[in-house]
Amino acid sequence: MNLLLADQQDIAKAGIRHYVSKLSEEVTLIEVNDKKELVEELQKNPDSMVILDYTNMDFQTAEDILIVEERFPNSQWMLFSLELSEVFLRQVILSNTRTSVIMKDCKAEEIEFALHSMFHHERYLCHLVSNMLLNVSLNKQKETSNDPLTQTEKQILKEIAQGKTTKEIAANKNLSFHTVNTHRKNIFRKLEVNNVHEAIKYAMKAGIVDVAEYYI
Repeated sequence: MNLLLADQQDIAKAGIRHYVSKLSEEVTLIEVNDKKELVEELQKNPDSMVILDYTNMDFQTAEDILIVEERFPNSQWMLFSLELSEVFLRQVILSNTRTSVIMKDCKAEEIEFALHSMFHHERYLCHLVSNMLLNVSLNKQKETSNDPLTQTEKQILKEIAQGKTTKEIAANKNLSFHTVNTHRKNIFRKLEVNNVHEAIKYAMKAGIVDVAEYYI
């Protein structure tokens, strides 16, 4: 198995090399210097693991990362940085269930555990990220106590954000397709949005989609 390390920080690379050597002798670690080299290595081995410090590589937005992840659906990703914004984290974590996150100021034991989880194809969100997302979700829930949506509409919006189709939502909730479709139209109308992407953005901002609860 190949592990592609995309990081410009020498001390971080040395640390990852150390942990990888402790955890597995079957992993080949390959260092890449930019997005182009990363994509080239993924083309050779599309099931590689990737450790990426987004903040010091030439990825401009969360969408840049998601595009590459979508091109290589058999790859596994771990974001490894000193600081990542709440908005960025929500976008990446909600869009791809294969992406783990560990912060560089986490304790050594947790970084090692995160790598161990990755080697076993398990997603891991460090406690710093989990706590941040949970606290933000709770605060936003308080701020949106005058939410225009009913409880049923919030539940349906949550399932829409999780990628479920109208048919799947109807089956899960034992409702007719027509009923769920009507709720869907009402949600879009109340939120004054025109598509699923805008509705999901609202769900994230309002804390309706709880990343810490559903993706750990």
